[in-house]
Amino acid sequence: MKSVPLSAAPRALARRVGARKLRSTGQIPAVIYGRQAAPQNLEVNAREMEELIHHSISENLLVDLAVSGDTRPKRLALVQEVQHHPLSGKVLHVDFHEIAADEKVTVGVPVETVGEAEGVKTQGGVLEHVLFKVKARGLPKDLPELITVDVSHLKIGEAIHLGEIKAPPGVELVGDKQIPVIAVAAPRTEEEEAAEAAAAAEAVPGEVEMIKEKKEGEEEGAPPVKGAEKGAAPAKGAAPAPKGVAPAAAKGAEKAAAPAKGAAPAAKAAPEKKK
Repeated sequence: MKSVPLSAAPRALARRVGARKLRSTGQIPAVIYGRQAAPQNLEVNAREMEELIHHSISENLLVDLAVSGDTRPKRLALVQEVQHHPLSGKVLHVDFHEIAADEKVTVGVPVETVGEAEGVKTQGGVLEHVLFKVKARGLPKDLPELITVDVSHLKIGEAIHLGEIKAPPGVELVGDKQIPVIAVAAPRTEEEEAAEAAAAAEAVPGEVEMIKEKKEGEEEGAPPVKGAEKGAAPAKGAAPAPKGVAPAAAKGAEKAAAPAKGAAPAAKAAPEKKK
């Protein structure tokens, strides 16, 4: 990986307010850290930093950082992290990781495919990127910006594993060698797509029912509704029940119904005449 020159200066303004003032002047807040020295707040030119990122093949960017006022003429560093504005995409903050030229480091290198897989071209398969990045370890000058993999020979059901990818000289790919990186999968049949659609359709009523229960049901720990155990009380302002009406069914289940108030007493049975 070839290093590119970049100028920086010590940063006096800190915190969020200071960062806003700094960006208004065309500068970007940054920080450099590493094992060789304590972390230091820096500022770099916004346009210069964006140009370097724009012309870089991948996110891995090696810079020769020249900090004004520093006793060391240049400091070799990797761009560790770049924060962008979510709407405009402008660079907001940069993290640099200082490294030594003779020290091996591990970085994530993107994987790019070359060619059209035979399983996709003639068999209708689908090319799948299982891993978009692989870990590479080596000296900074030997690290690649990206790794290209030829997939033209892949058929349906075949894959390229990490151990099958050839790394550049002086670079080691770190990880399980049996992990698939790129594969060609068989296309889904109409029956499988129909089964997935049916499963999705069956899941909808259940979700609606759960929402309905949550809306109509009472909250956990809420007091019971008055009248749930006893008979519901008559509505306010409703006409009283007419006299002579039997009491509620719950009471009537335990006692016999009382005769209506004001009803004539039952006639006594006439004594049976002796013959």
